[in-house]
Amino acid sequence: MPESIGQVAGKIWDFLNNNAPASPSKIAKEIKVSKNELQRAIGWLAREEKIMIEINGRVETLSLK
Repeated sequence: MPESIGQVAGKIWDFLNNNAPASPSKIAKEIKVSKNELQRAIGWLAREEKIMIEINGRVETLSLK
């Protein structure tokens, strides 16, 4: 399981590196992973201090630090 979480985290990082900040839903759709896989990988990246999570009202946006 940790290996697959790391692989999804790498896909998220690549997506954010090549695109503008995006919502978790958009990222999951674009990199073709489930929302559960996405959330685990977001936690991984947040723990490693690789991403910023911004919440404005009900909108959550992810971007690289």
